[in-house]
Amino acid sequence: MSCLLEGRPQKCNFAFSIQEESYMDPIKHECGIAMIRLLKPISYYKEKYGSYSWALKKLYLLMEKQHNRGQEGAGIGVVKLHALPGTEYVFRERALGTQAIREIFDKIGPSLEKIQAEHLSPIEVEQEAPFIGEIYMGHLRYSTTGRSGMSYVHPFLRRNNWPSRNLLLCGNFNMTNVDEIFGEVVKKGQHPRIYSDTVMLLEQLGYALDRENHRVYRQYRDNLEEPELTRRIEEELDVKAVIKAAAPTWDGGFVICGATGSGDMFALRDSNGIRPAFYYHDEEVVVVASERPVLQTVFNIARRDVNELQPGEAITVNSKGKIEISQILERGENRKCSFERIYFSRGSDADIYQERKKLGKLLVPEILEKIGNDIAHTVFSFIPNTAEVAFIGMVEGLQEHLDVLKTEKILAARDRGALTDQRIREIISQKLRIEKIAIKDIKLRTFITEGESRDELAAHVYDVTYGCVANNEDNLVVIDDSIVRGTTLTQSILRILDRLHPKKIIVVSSSPQVRYPDYYGIDMSSLSEFAAFRAAIALLKDRGMENVIKEVYTRCKSMAELPDSEQENCVKAIYAPFSQQEIAAQMAKMLTPPDTVAEVRLIFQSIEGLHEAIPDYPGDWYFSGDYPTPGGNRLVNQAFVAFYENRKTR
Repeated sequence: MSCLLEGRPQKCNFAFSIQEESYMDPIKHECGIAMIRLLKPISYYKEKYGSYSWALKKLYLLMEKQHNRGQEGAGIGVVKLHALPGTEYVFRERALGTQAIREIFDKIGPSLEKIQAEHLSPIEVEQEAPFIGEIYMGHLRYSTTGRSGMSYVHPFLRRNNWPSRNLLLCGNFNMTNVDEIFGEVVKKGQHPRIYSDTVMLLEQLGYALDRENHRVYRQYRDNLEEPELTRRIEEELDVKAVIKAAAPTWDGGFVICGATGSGDMFALRDSNGIRPAFYYHDEEVVVVASERPVLQTVFNIARRDVNELQPGEAITVNSKGKIEISQILERGENRKCSFERIYFSRGSDADIYQERKKLGKLLVPEILEKIGNDIAHTVFSFIPNTAEVAFIGMVEGLQEHLDVLKTEKILAARDRGALTDQRIREIISQKLRIEKIAIKDIKLRTFITEGESRDELAAHVYDVTYGCVANNEDNLVVIDDSIVRGTTLTQSILRILDRLHPKKIIVVSSSPQVRYPDYYGIDMSSLSEFAAFRAAIALLKDRGMENVIKEVYTRCKSMAELPDSEQENCVKAIYAPFSQQEIAAQMAKMLTPPDTVAEVRLIFQSIEGLHEAIPDYPGDWYFSGDYPTPGGNRLVNQAFVAFYENRKTR
């Protein structure tokens, strides 16, 4: 999803589009990355796979399979290692919008067709053909601040006449210490063109790349003449030294990918493993992507063949094709992002599929409590489509409960001597009532932005299946993966579900309450956006505890004077007086439209349940406020100050 802190805080204007909204105001995805490094001559792939563009086709598939991770823009870069002087050797194409991937490959398609039509020789292809090279980079973008335009689309490119000083850069990241990084860059005498973490990382790495070029140059300048000296620099350039020089200053979650014009490639993961990266290599190719099943599908390989890049590790390939996995940053505490597993990543991953099922299953006890164990008068459903796997897990858990009830009834009837054929049929005929209740009906766009008219149109984004719910008798349970802002819940979902006239509407979230901004890549930075935060503030006011709000503000202000190492998340005190159930009840009260007839309840996953279902991805700062780096604590305190002072900022 979001990968850039692309500018200083500013006012953003958004045109209303019902088409772009979906259930529960879903947070956006993380950005997606894809890299390919060929280890054989280009002619090898033509002979074996019948096409010079084999790797380019693989890049296209890697990007399309990760399209869910970025729909605001996309870009690709290609490095050609054997181009003739006077011809291009670093190619880049970028586009904006949800169809960016298709637009990019449509643009470069004619040049590929020309290669086939003109029957170029392997040497001519290696030296002259555009977008056919040895290194391929792809990026899918979601922005953080709402700033857009081609100048913010990856990959970024730093050009130079010497191939070893050219740098392509892309990533899935957000840095929490952009001011500090900016200061480091300026201190060295550089002048960044844009206040953006991507630009600053490009400048940092570019500076380190220049110094590494100089190191090799100084080592051989007295013994070698040009062009042998340039070739030696390209051969002995240590890209690990380049990223080691820059990366220790970065605070945030990241997977940073880079390629030089002379053939070095790298991908680096942050110390806590916040952002994901997976890789595969054999004798033909090295590949990196944001998700494991994407590599499995595109390259038709087994799960065991795909490796996860561990926290602080980098995979590097030098100009000669030597592959290394190196610990670049000291490995920190495991804070791998749990939301990657709940929501962002594709559910086709074997582990993620089971984790999402368990998230749904763990909610069963509270669901049964809320419906008074009345399964016979309850309809179970989900809102398409990301909650479908959690729904399957919930249904499995309910079925297990129902099986226990059936067994108990059969045994009880046997003990009373009343176990007749008819009674057995009555007992085993009890089934869960599973229905597809909500249907995404049509795509609507409107120029109307006034409140009531807007809400009325928003209420028609979904339609419901009539005749499944007995009027004023049945409960209706629907599950989704998260409730963040709650506006679509109010404007659309509860209104349409109430048309079915259920006795109760119980909305279930397979994730815990989202209480805190992310700061590591997701587009949710303002505290007032969160329904849980608004509910906690309302409870404090209702119970005469406004002093807590003022005390938190004072503490947050005092934190501004302290270094990052001493920062604490002061905003936790806003939630401390209340249980999860109390906040859920207040959220239900606030989000229920005033004309709703049914009783509305909200159920959330517990943080304990989250960790039980997803034990290897403990990063839960969205829910707990336990940020993985000091920068997160500093920024959440700043966000509360902005909220208290009623300032619109990110």
